[in-house]
Amino acid sequence: MDAIRKKMKSLKDETDQLYAIINRFEEQTKESNRVADQADCDIRDYGKKVHGFEIEFDETNDKLNKALESLEEKEKHLKEVEADIAALTRRIMLMEEEAKKSEQTLANTVTKLAVTSKEADDVLKKVKIVESKCMNNEVTLEELDNNLRQTTKMASDNEQKL
Repeated sequence: MDAIRKKMKSLKDETDQLYAIINRFEEQTKESNRVADQADCDIRDYGKKVHGFEIEFDETNDKLNKALESLEEKEKHLKEVEADIAALTRRIMLMEEEAKKSEQTLANTVTKLAVTSKEADDVLKKVKIVESKCMNNEVTLEELDNNLRQTTKMASDNEQKL
């Protein structure tokens, strides 16, 4: 009987130990399930955050693409404006050269005009001198013509008297 009691006690102790092990496993299972549930919640939250980040990424990517397109257009416009500026700069340089040539030509023409004007003044002075001489000669001719007439008249009068 003692042996049965010992055997019963041993079975009871073993059963109590197994119940303790079962309880410990059940507690571990509950804790593991709670951790798993928390992990599922965290995964769901992270999934939502990731989804939000993806949406923000897409929006930011769209903005970036629009900004790049705008930048490309502005760079294209800048190149066109720079080409226009270069063309206008060349045109200004050509116009400046043309202006220098025109200024030189104008200076030469003004110099020639001044020389020609002086020569014309000299010619006009000579013309006035010649006109003056001509007028003096005409006066002298008239006087001589008058003297000739008088002399002819006197000669005719003297012939008639004779």
